[in-house]
Amino acid sequence: MRKLKPVLFFVLASLMTGSALAETKIAVVDLGAAIFSSEVAQKRQSELQAQSEYAALQAKYDSTAADLNALQKEAESKRLTWSQDEAAEFQKRMEYLRADIELTARKLEGEVRNLQNRIIKELQPKAQEALEELVKQENVTLLLRSEAVLLAEPQINLTGKLTERLNQKTK
Repeated sequence: MRKLKPVLFFVLASLMTGSALAETKIAVVDLGAAIFSSEVAQKRQSELQAQSEYAALQAKYDSTAADLNALQKEAESKRLTWSQDEAAEFQKRMEYLRADIELTARKLEGEVRNLQNRIIKELQPKAQEALEELVKQENVTLLLRSEAVLLAEPQINLTGKLTERLNQKTK
């Protein structure tokens, strides 16, 4: 009988664990994707792109990129015929254009980063509230970040449902 107790305990524990696993509902979510896919976030992004300062930066970036490409094409066709002075002048112009495009890109990235921070600050509380409601509604017992999951069936991903719920909460 003494040898039977540990075996019986093990079997009983296994059965209880098995039934608990059968009742476990696992889901995944990408909170950031849900927030940035929301209507409010999309509206804020459109507003940024419509601002004259941002539009001017974007136009400057595009213009500089076009100048850089044109200069590179010119170099491809004429480089062999250039003197040392012409080659040095070309190199100097390329460096100036690269510096301009890098500076403009950093400014654009800064504007986008600031917008993202504002969107997160604005929507994070409502997204968290919506997520808690969704977890209760879906009877989820284990919620994982999608970044931590290697492979999951699409039907357990709650990101789209979270975006819909967040859109309802922000109207």
